[in-house]
Formats: sequence, C-alpha cells, structure tokens
Amino acid sequence: MQTQCHLSILIHEQAKKYGSRPVLTFRNFGSLKWKSVSWNQFSLRVKQVSNALLNLGLKPQDRIAVFSQNCIQYLYTDFGAYGVRVISIPFYATSSEQQIQYMVQDSGARIIFVGEQEQYDKAHRIFALCPTLERIVIFDPSVRISTHDPFALYFEDFIKLGEDLPRQSEVEALWTQASMDDICNILYTSGTTGDSKGVMLTYGQYDAALKANDKCVPVGEKDRVIDFLPFTHIFERGWAYLALTEGSQLIVNTYPKEIQQSMRETHPTSMSSVPRFWEKVYIAVKEKMNEANPMQRKLFNHALSVGRKYNIEYLSRGRRPPLALKLEYTALNKSVLSLVRKQLGLEHPNIFPTAGATVSPEVEEFVHSIGICMIVGYGLTESLATVSCDHKGKPYTIGSVGRPIDGVEIKIGDNNEILLKGPTITKGYYHREELNAQAFDSEGYFHTGDAGYMKDGELYLEERIKDLFKTSNGKYIAPQSLEAKLLVDKYIDQIAVIADKRKFVSALIVPEFRELEEYARENNIPFTSREDLCDNEKIHKMIMDRIDTLQQQLASYEQIKRFTLIAHHFSMENGELTNTLKLKRNVINKNFKDVIDKMYEN
Repeated sequence: MQTQCHLSILIHEQAKKYGSRPVLTFRNFGSLKWKSVSWNQFSLRVKQVSNALLNLGLKPQDRIAVFSQNCIQYLYTDFGAYGVRVISIPFYATSSEQQIQYMVQDSGARIIFVGEQEQYDKAHRIFALCPTLERIVIFDPSVRISTHDPFALYFEDFIKLGEDLPRQSEVEALWTQASMDDICNILYTSGTTGDSKGVMLTYGQYDAALKANDKCVPVGEKDRVIDFLPFTHIFERGWAYLALTEGSQLIVNTYPKEIQQSMRETHPTSMSSVPRFWEKVYIAVKEKMNEANPMQRKLFNHALSVGRKYNIEYLSRGRRPPLALKLEYTALNKSVLSLVRKQLGLEHPNIFPTAGATVSPEVEEFVHSIGICMIVGYGLTESLATVSCDHKGKPYTIGSVGRPIDGVEIKIGDNNEILLKGPTITKGYYHREELNAQAFDSEGYFHTGDAGYMKDGELYLEERIKDLFKTSNGKYIAPQSLEAKLLVDKYIDQIAVIADKRKFVSALIVPEFRELEEYARENNIPFTSREDLCDNEKIHKMIMDRIDTLQQQLASYEQIKRFTLIAHHFSMENGELTNTLKLKRNVINKNFKDVIDKMYEN
C-alpha cells in the first residue's frame, strides 16, 4: 500500500513501516560486489545529509546541483535536500562544461555534488566562473582532488558534518514547514533546439503524480525495481520515487551499458526504459533463433504465436482466453518463453514502463508475446513524466500510448497539438517569463509541441509538430516513426531520416559495426577500417535490400530512396544528440551538409 506524504519525510515514514528490510541494492564505484541498505540505514543517511546541509549554511529554497551517474549517494543527497526544503537540480553525468556552467549560473546553485573523476574535473574547471558556487562534494572516494582546490570534499567528510545529527531539531522544524508549493527540483531540458530551460517541479506536482500513478501502475513492496535510465531523467526519477512510496526495493545500476549483466545478477521484477532497450532485446532474440536448429526455431515461433494470441488478441482487448489456449500458453510459457526471460534475468517479471520515443508496434507485440508486460506511456518533464499509459487489467491497443492518468486533462488543439492541464503540470520555466507566456494558453493549457489524437479513451501520438518534414513535392514525412521502423534491423544502430524540402527521402545510417564486420568476414568482403565497410558496394546493397523489406508497406513517397553509411556515431560531444539521446536534426544537417547534398545530386 502506498505511503502518501510530503517527499521531505517519505524515507523516514517508510523506515517506521519497514525498519531493517532492504531497500537499496547497489555497487560502490568501481566494485563488482552488490550490497544492500535497509530502510533504517537509508533514513539515517538522509537525516545526516539534511544536518550537513544546514551546517554548510543552506536555507529553504536555496539550490544544490547533482552532477553524477546513478548511485546511492545521489538518493541520499536528494532526499536530504528535500528534508530542509533545499531545491535539488540534477545534471546528466554526460553534460559538457559549457552546459553545467550555464545551469549553475542560471539556477544560482551553491553546492555541486559530483560522481566520478570526469564530473569532478569539469566542475573544478568551471568553479571560478560561477560566483554562487561554494563547494564541490565528491561521491566517488577514488577521485583525485586537485592540489589547488580548497573547496572540494569527499561525501564521507560531508556526511561527518551531520553525522551525530547536531541540527536535527531544526530539520524536524523544517519538515513541519514543508509546503506542496515549494520547488522540489529544477530539471534542465536539453531539447532538440535552443538553450536548456529549467522546468520547475513542485512537491505538489510530485504528490499528484505519485497518487495518480498508484491508481494505475501496479508496483508494490514485493517488487525489485532496477534503475536503467539516469535519475536526472524525469521518467526514471518519477518511477523510482513511485517505487519508494510503494515500499519496493530499488536496484541502483550505475553504468547503463552494464544493464543486461546487472539484470542477470540481481533479478529485477520491473524496470522503466526507452524503446531502444527493447529493440536491442528483440534483435538479439531474433538473431539467436536464426542460429538455432530448425526444430528449436519451429518450437519458439509456435510459442511466440501462442503468446501473441493469448496476450494480445485476447488479454489486450479485455477478452477472456479460451481454456484450450490458456492451457497451451501456460505450458509453452513455462517451457519455452520463460527461457527467453531467464536470459534477461527476468524470472518473475511484473511491469516494464516504456516511453521517451516511438515504440515500434513490431517490438511492442514481441515483448508482450514473450510474457513481459510492457506499459507504454507518454509524458514530458513539464508534466512530471506520465501523461498517459497502458493501465494493467484494462484493454490497450498496440500503437497507442495508453489512457490519461487521473487528474490530467488533455485537449487537442490546432494542428492536432496535445494540450495539457492539471495538478502534475509545471507552473513554468525558471527565470523564463517570456517563454512561460508562450507555453500556456489563456485557459491555462500547456502546449506540448506534440501532435496526437484520442480514440476510445486512448491517446495516440503523431509526429512532433516541428519534426514533420515536408518534401519539395508537398508530401509530409514523419521521420521518427520511419526511424523506429528501421531500428529493429540488427545492422542499424543509429539513423537520421532526411527529407525536409528535399525531392525524396534519404537517411544517414550508423551501422551496428560488430554485426557488419561479422557479415563482411562471412562474405569475404575485405576491410581494414569502418570507412572501408561504409564505402563497400556489396554492403550498401545488402542494407538497401533489408531497408526495402522493412518499408515495403509504406507509400512510395515515404520510403528511403538513398542512404549514406557513417563511420562514427552521432554524439553529444559533437552536439548531434541531446542528453536523452534524441537527434538534434539541425546540428546533424549542418555537420553532414556535404554528405547530404551529395545524396541529392543527379
């Protein structure tokens, strides 16, 4: 049962309820060994952080920044800040120096908490440029502090400032003063265009979001929830906080690239993720089946077919499966599909919320068919994550983004724009009055910039309004849905569709080089570099054939006619990706102008 209270006291209330029961499973920086922390230990650490912050002179609604990968110290810091009404501002661990300098200066943060050496070095270099900064607190004890840095201290030393709870009476007085109108976080959205803007999130928004999600997202105290996305991402942050209100255990995964290994080691029951995670699972399982013997392949395909019939044709539509189908599914689920889930470390799967980009219907069907309950949803930082999601136990449609959560009003405006109103919607952007005036209409609805429509109580997304491409022939192209369709191919790692004001659709494709190198070796295609692979005509033809197969159901004007293989990945360092790995199309168009122009010659 959910504990409903102000976030400033949540961990302490849960400690009263669950005591010595484990809540956080984690690995120390650089360690391979998993450890656990109880609710009582979590509560004590949070109190110590609150006391230490007061000892450093922090006042209500002062601001701290957290520039780190996921780790337990991150959670201690956030909840410790909430306990003394201090605003916590999360930065992505991959943020550049220019980005963190801008965010610190814009927010006026007084302390910056950092994770590892890379984050410390960046914070140290911008420290003198940010007059409000007073301290750098370092989570990883192996970080080397500069000899010319009197302002840095390790988290262990920071904790000592509050170790014996010297200011606890003041902390408890601040708990009583905590208001739902206080700002809890400022989350800077990198956006695909323009400067970062700080989204203000209040405790009242969290309160409304946590209560609304409790009604439709069945996660509970028996769940082991692994963190895959960074806590900076509102989806992961909101999901982790929901799990904590429900008494679930959190498995803190520090390094995203290790997620599959972490899952096999810790056996989670739930995880929020982006579609790319499940696309890679889909590709890997398909590949494994292609390598299996004919009998195994036939059995798996039959099990998948039965899983699809049971989970999608019946359960997703709110229909009761016939007894014969139920018995066959139960047998195949136990003997075949469970082996697929076991490979992922998901022996007891509950729910797997997925959002952040377009989910390919093919992948969504596959995940449900192997017996994993993918909860597809839609949300924004400005809506404190969830606007809508599939509600377990209610009918859902493959291709929709579910039903609105309690309290969120959705209105479809001009150009099919999704407009939002309700207690979970931000009051605006920090210090951006002009932008706030544009973001809300006269009735108080927030303009999302996303296009969509409602049908039978479910929300469906169309392309972002500004992302729709119009070819020189006047045809509209939706690049994100086309990209999602092609990303299920094992040879494609990244893709940027090009079409705006062009006579036909083209694409820049970054191959999955491991697979491509294997293909080249098997087909006696000589290469000494990635550039050789990208320039090879046989490889080009092979990929074009695969693209043609995937896009054969599209209208001719929507299909990719030409593409160029790129030898290096789109990256944040080159400005081509946001911190949430969305394409910055204007930057890609600029960086690859010559390559793109060449595709349109003749």
